[in-house]
Amino acid sequence: METTMDAISIDEQFTFACHRRLSCFNACCRDLNQFLTPYDIIRIKNNLNLTSTEFLSRYTRIHDGPQTGLPVVTLRSLDDMRCPFVTPDGCRVYDGRPASCRMYPLARAVSRDARNGRMIEHYAVLREPHCRGFFEPAGQTPAQWIKSQGLADYNRFNDMMLDIISLKRHLHPGPFDLKSRTFFQLACYDIDALRQQTTSADQLIEPLSLSTTVRQRMIHDDTILMQIGFNLIRYHLFGQAELPQIELD
Repeated sequence: METTMDAISIDEQFTFACHRRLSCFNACCRDLNQFLTPYDIIRIKNNLNLTSTEFLSRYTRIHDGPQTGLPVVTLRSLDDMRCPFVTPDGCRVYDGRPASCRMYPLARAVSRDARNGRMIEHYAVLREPHCRGFFEPAGQTPAQWIKSQGLADYNRFNDMMLDIISLKRHLHPGPFDLKSRTFFQLACYDIDALRQQTTSADQLIEPLSLSTTVRQRMIHDDTILMQIGFNLIRYHLFGQAELPQIELD
């Protein structure tokens, strides 16, 4: 059998369940090339009670993506290629696990409608030969899976990052210089270091014209500060004066 990827609509049912009684339990936590988004990092580092700087140093590698030239963060696997967070009983950061782990066995892609700019979601079921979860009777739709796996916030914030990647491709197709690359890495991935920068150097965020509410919330709310980081990239690296509103939930 070969791995297949079958397109599925948001309300079309598929059968799948994962639990420790399956013979393949934890098999998908091996041979990893696990990319982490800014929101993934926030969720995992908070689950571990680490700063983003500590988490990035201990558990990740950072390199340049071959297509975008942007800094890419990947999880540093163990010597036998296992995820550093997998245990015989499952994931020890389960409540903070990344979007790709939550989404499996679904794959999600997005595009924008050229007429109105709306985000269009596309889904597929990834069927791997080793996975016994597809023989379980539990049935659900992608919409139900997204809800049960707590993916709504992941998708929302990860789509913001996709917009940043799209801007890079259109406005700055070549590689960043070292200064810009370092700034991008700080603003996207090292949220706690960014907090120190923004509180000690107000001129960095002054051009964003942040409201008093946002300034107060950014002190303790990582998702607010993450959005500020995205807007800093838009302003300082891509020269955008009109910036998206910060979503306060």
